[in-house]
Amino acid sequence: MLRRRTLAANSIIIIAASGLMTPIAVYMAVGGNFLPLLIAAMALFSGMMTLSMHQHGRFEEAVAGQVHTLLGIGLILTLADPALADSGLAIALLAPIHASLLARPNLRKLAWLLLLGTAILAVNASALHGAAGLSGPGTMEGLSLLCFAIGAGVVAHSAHRIGNGFAVYDKSQLAAYKHLVEHVQDAVIRFSSDGEILFLSRSSETLFGCRRYEMTGSGMGERIHVMDRPAYLTAFADANQGGKPRTIEVRMRQDDPGASVRVPRFIWVEVSLSPVVEGAIAGLRFEVVALFRDVTERRDQAAAMAEARKIAEEASIAKSRFLATIGHELRTPLNAVVGFSEMMTSGIGGEMSPTHLEYAGLIHQSGTHLLEVVRMLLDMSRIEAGKFELQTEAFAPEALLQPCLKMVEGAALKRDIVIRTDLGRTLPQLVADERACRQILINLLSNAVKFSNDGGTVTVSVKRQGQHLNLSVSDQGIGMSPGAVLRIGEPFFQADEGLSRKYEGTGLGLSIVKGLVELHEGTLHAISEFGVGTTMTVLLPINGPAIKPADTGNVTPLHPEPAPSQTIPWQDEKRKAL
Repeated sequence: MLRRRTLAANSIIIIAASGLMTPIAVYMAVGGNFLPLLIAAMALFSGMMTLSMHQHGRFEEAVAGQVHTLLGIGLILTLADPALADSGLAIALLAPIHASLLARPNLRKLAWLLLLGTAILAVNASALHGAAGLSGPGTMEGLSLLCFAIGAGVVAHSAHRIGNGFAVYDKSQLAAYKHLVEHVQDAVIRFSSDGEILFLSRSSETLFGCRRYEMTGSGMGERIHVMDRPAYLTAFADANQGGKPRTIEVRMRQDDPGASVRVPRFIWVEVSLSPVVEGAIAGLRFEVVALFRDVTERRDQAAAMAEARKIAEEASIAKSRFLATIGHELRTPLNAVVGFSEMMTSGIGGEMSPTHLEYAGLIHQSGTHLLEVVRMLLDMSRIEAGKFELQTEAFAPEALLQPCLKMVEGAALKRDIVIRTDLGRTLPQLVADERACRQILINLLSNAVKFSNDGGTVTVSVKRQGQHLNLSVSDQGIGMSPGAVLRIGEPFFQADEGLSRKYEGTGLGLSIVKGLVELHEGTLHAISEFGVGTTMTVLLPINGPAIKPADTGNVTPLHPEPAPSQTIPWQDEKRKAL
C-alpha cells in the first residue's frame, strides 16, 4: 500500500514539473532548439500514463514507466550533446535507484542493465563527437540540471515516503509488542547479561503481589524458596552462559497487598528461560527473557488426582482381598453342602421320600450355583490382583469344543437350543493356557445359551486368522443395545440391571473372559443388534503371549515347542478386566 501511494505521488510530481517546464521548452523551440520540448513532452506523457496505470491497478507497469522515463531522458541528453554526458548519466543512474525503492527484483536487474547500456552509448557518442570536432562547451547545462533536479526530487520523495513508512511501521510494531508484553497473563522479565533486571511487565505485579520496583536488585532472588534456589540458579546459568533454553518449576513468595501484616505465602511458578541469541557477541553471556506462570492450581489438581488414585487403588486392593477371603471362607462349607446333598439324592444315607429327594435336589442345585458364583469371584479377584498365572503349552484348539459343549448341553436341551460347530480345515497348534481357554469358551457358550430364545441356534466357530486363532460364538437371542456393547467387560455389568430382571447371573462372565484374553495378549470383539442376536469373537495369538508375531515368520519347526510361561509380578502390576 505504501509503494502504491508513493507511485501515484511521483506521477503527480512528474506531471506538475513537466507543466512548469513546458512554457520554457516552447520558447526555446521557437528559437530553434527542440530538445527541451521533446524532454518536457516525454515527461508529461510518462506522468499521465503512469498515473492512469496506477488508477487501473497496473502498479508494476507504472513503476516500469517511471524507470524507463528516467533512463530515456538520460540517454537523450547523453546523445544530444557530449557536454551533457555526465548529467545524462547521472539522470540515468537515478533509474535503478528508483527501481530499487519501488520495483520488484526483475525490474531492478533490468534497470541496471539498461544503465550499463546507456553508459556504453555515452562513451561511444563522446568519441564520435570528438572525432567530428563537435566537442566543446554545451549550451544546455541549465536544462540538464533542471532534469536532474526533477529526477532527484522524484527519487528523494520515494525514499522519504518509504523511510517514513518503515519508521511508522517499526513504531507500531514496537507499540504492539509492548502492549502484548504488558497485558499478557504471564509475567515477563528481561535480564541483562550480568543478571540485572532490565524490564518487568505489568502482570508481574499481579503474580507476585508487589510493585515492580520491589523486584529489582536482590528482590527477585529473595522471593524464590530457599530449597528451590539451586535449581533456579543452575537453569539461569544454562540460559545465560550456555545459551540453552530451560523450563523449571519453583516455589516463589506471593505477597498480599491488602494485608496489614505480610504473611509469606508460596505459590508454584513455572519459569521458562529463553536466551537472546540474536545480536549476541560470541564468547560473552546472553541476555535472558523469562516467563513466569502460576501453576499452583495445576499442581494442586495433580496432587489431588494422585491422592484419589491412591485411594481408589487401595479400595480396589481391599475389595479384591475381601472377595478372596469371602470366597475361600464360603467354598469349604459350600463343598460340604453340595457333597452331602448329592449323597442324599443318590441314596447313600438311606432311602428318602420323594418330597425329601426333591428338597435335596434343590439344595444341591442351589449349592452348585452358589459355588460357581464363588469360583467366578475368586477368578475375578485373582485377575484384578495380577495373581492369575498362565500355564502355557501347545494343544489342539479343536480339543476345547467337546468338554465345553458337554458343560452347557444340559441347559441347551432344556430349551431346545441347537449348538452347531464350524471348525477350520487345518487348525494350527495353539500355545496358551488350556484351562483358561476352556473357561473363555464355557463362559461365552453359557451366555449364548442363557440369552437365546427357546428353539434357537448357537454357532461356535474356530478358524485361523493370520497369526491369531479366531474363536467366535454367535446366537440368535435378545441382543444388546449399542450402549451395552460398549460396556462389555465391566465387572458386575448386566444389560438388564433391574430388580425384576428375567435372566440370573452376577455379570462377571464376560469380565473374566476379557481378563483372560488380555492375559494372553489377545482381543475381544462384540457385534450385537437388539432383538437379533450377538456374536462374540476372541482373537488369541497362535504362538502365545510371550512370543512376538514377527518372530514366527522365518522358521517353521517340525515339532512345535511350547512358549515359556509368562510370569506376572503381581506386587508391581495390576491387571483389571474392564
